[in-house]
Amino acid sequence: MKKTVLTVSVTTLILLSCAQAPQEKGKDITYTPQPPFDPPTYVCYKTPAPIHIDGKLSDGEWDAIPWTDDFVDIEGDKQPKPFLQTRAKMAYDDQGMYFAVLMEEPHVWATITKHDAVIFHDNDFEIFLNPSNDTHNYLEYEVNALGTVWDLFLTKPYRDNPQVLDNWELTGMKSAVYVDGTLNNPKDTDKSWSAEVFIPWSTIYQTMRGKEKPQPGEQIRVNFSRVEWTTEVQDGKYVKVPIQGEDNIREYNWVWAPTGVINIHMPEYWGYVQLSDKVAGTGETPFVKNPAEETKWLLRSLYYRQNQYAATFGCYASTLAELKPEELCSPGQARQLTLHTTPSLYEITAPAPDGTVWHIRQDGLVWSK
Repeated sequence: MKKTVLTVSVTTLILLSCAQAPQEKGKDITYTPQPPFDPPTYVCYKTPAPIHIDGKLSDGEWDAIPWTDDFVDIEGDKQPKPFLQTRAKMAYDDQGMYFAVLMEEPHVWATITKHDAVIFHDNDFEIFLNPSNDTHNYLEYEVNALGTVWDLFLTKPYRDNPQVLDNWELTGMKSAVYVDGTLNNPKDTDKSWSAEVFIPWSTIYQTMRGKEKPQPGEQIRVNFSRVEWTTEVQDGKYVKVPIQGEDNIREYNWVWAPTGVINIHMPEYWGYVQLSDKVAGTGETPFVKNPAEETKWLLRSLYYRQNQYAATFGCYASTLAELKPEELCSPGQARQLTLHTTPSLYEITAPAPDGTVWHIRQDGLVWSK
């Protein structure tokens, strides 16, 4: 789903060497604050019983599996809470991962029937998976109330000029929807619609060479999105209209993990899902926060600043002082940072509390050695 992107895309700029633009070198810059970093967390348990993918959240299959928190607006606290409830569940077995969503909806409608069409032109539900937790090579799934699917693969977020593979398929994926009401009938009031999705581990991890399935305790990055259009009935059909008080027609974006801006393609803000070795309903596993994530967030914040610096001056900052890291971390942490640049590339490194050293580069990839 490509939404309004409010971050700067440096890859579309012509990056000049700072030596070629000395008149800009001495200019100061005030960096734009980023939305708060506080992704939701979820512990994903093993399935207590086989799950039949029919779109129905049957009690025997799903009742022991916990719900996520209710979805919120993608901009977080900047906007009111959604007026319709949406929440999801996740579980797994040796074959793959299961997802379920329940969406309160008094008027269930859908029009798109072509596979891999742009499904969010209807009301839809979307899943985003970044198993490598590095913001690159992530999977996207969208479905409407007719059960029409759009599945695609992105090499990196739109801000970093990715390859977007629309003809890529979630091999082995199973998907179904269920409408508690009547589809495309404006004459009655519906209750909800729901979806179930199964994705094999072999598909989730196909971009990670040698990786076949997760280990207990492992964490992957996940987000969900619900697109909701405002409609009214005209000539017996649902027709999109502006949100009350607005002039232009646009959609609501309700998500599990808000990004702070109308752009779901910011994987660094997605939720953390931790795989438990317990069967759902047999006990609880606490979520364990990885301290290296704070180090990765510091690097991500410096990446944002490099983007803003390049948009302002036409080149990346060549010294850490120009990025003002003391505004983001302690003086001791700032002294441990390193920066290497060329006219069009850079790499920043930082040590984590566990002794690993983390890196980030100009296209946003984050990794450790």
